[in-house]
Amino acid sequence: KSSVQTIGEEQIQNPYTELLVLKGHQDIVRFLVQIDDCRFASAGDDGIIFLWNAQTGEKLFELHGHTHKITAIAPFSSSDTSEEKNNLILTASADRTVIVWDCTSGRQVQKVSCFHSTVKCLTVLQRLDVWLSGGSDLCVWNRKLDLLCKTSHLTDAGISALVELPKNCVAAAVGKELIIFRLIASNERSEGWNLLEVKRLVDHQDNILSLVSVNDLTFVTGSHVGELIVWDALDWTKQASECNFWVSSVHPDVQPEIKLSQSPNETSVQHLTSDEECVFAAVGKGIYVYNLQMKRVIACQRTAHDSSVLHIEKLPNRQLISCSEDGSVRIWELREKQQLPAEPVPTGFFNMWGFGRANKQANQAAKKMQENTPMYFLELVGDLIGHSSAVQMFLYFGELGLATCSADHLIILWKDGERESRLRSLTLFQKLAQNGDLQLK
Repeated sequence: KSSVQTIGEEQIQNPYTELLVLKGHQDIVRFLVQIDDCRFASAGDDGIIFLWNAQTGEKLFELHGHTHKITAIAPFSSSDTSEEKNNLILTASADRTVIVWDCTSGRQVQKVSCFHSTVKCLTVLQRLDVWLSGGSDLCVWNRKLDLLCKTSHLTDAGISALVELPKNCVAAAVGKELIIFRLIASNERSEGWNLLEVKRLVDHQDNILSLVSVNDLTFVTGSHVGELIVWDALDWTKQASECNFWVSSVHPDVQPEIKLSQSPNETSVQHLTSDEECVFAAVGKGIYVYNLQMKRVIACQRTAHDSSVLHIEKLPNRQLISCSEDGSVRIWELREKQQLPAEPVPTGFFNMWGFGRANKQANQAAKKMQENTPMYFLELVGDLIGHSSAVQMFLYFGELGLATCSADHLIILWKDGERESRLRSLTLFQKLAQNGDLQLK
């Protein structure tokens, strides 16, 4: 029997009672990227990029130009003062090309095909008006797609993730290493840059899978064997770490499950997201809330889904959304536990572990801290069943709803049923008024 929490048919707190199915892709849809308040792009293994209207589900453009699967996508809005702000997107493919597309016209602006390997990640440094491509080397490009500088060949495995840091720096995940590069303005040309490798961080025991910037002071990395490391974004020192997600530290009242070996996918940190206060981690089948100030996990749902959690996002209202290989999308609410008065701990417990009188003060301090520390839990408030295969990721559009993409080749727009019903009534009312069928007194 599955230990995954379930929710009844009612789902009173789940607003997403309507859905629109968007068809067009011929293979796994892996990426969704927001263009503006009501448009987004989708891409995946069929090499085609679609542009959609998030309100209506209308297909705006179908972009053909790649011959293999898409490996990375990034929005790149122009900040030119001379022209209207036009939205561009960059797409990288296993065909070893990067294409820039104009989202207004749906046209291919330019194509770069001088890469020695597949570009696995793209990052736009909006402030410097340049973008970076990461593969077996790191390259810096300007808006006109001129190559400004690049590193020497790093590794055959290549850069798997990039994150922007303060002071013109970026962190690149290369296997289990984290390499910090700084962009230094070159004197030779007006917009020339040089890349300088400033530090290599080798604290992870296994490949780094996820990388997220929290704010200007902090960024966080997660690895294949379940290590989460919090870093200082200015001097790149290790601030804190957590690598026992599967140990029952969060629920002292629960007997820890003893396992002789952890299979890697059970502890793998697939995705990280963050707000200023916490880091939200998708670890194996579970989701964990790590408080940055307390430097510990404050809430978790060990088996949030039946299979690995692939993507997690925090919503503005203390809610989290997670999606999984099992095809489900779930909404969680972070709630504070009602604290019960702490019971005195029998002395025998401490003696058993070699704690004597000397540790009495420490125990009291720990108990006091436990009393003052609010405990949280994640409650399942919505279960969105619509996809028949692994849900790769999603985009949250506020009141316009939620877009999800899946290995079933589909994109689903989940809508707030009550809001949609009101809008339909309003539209009908306006039509009747225009036609004169409605006598307004």
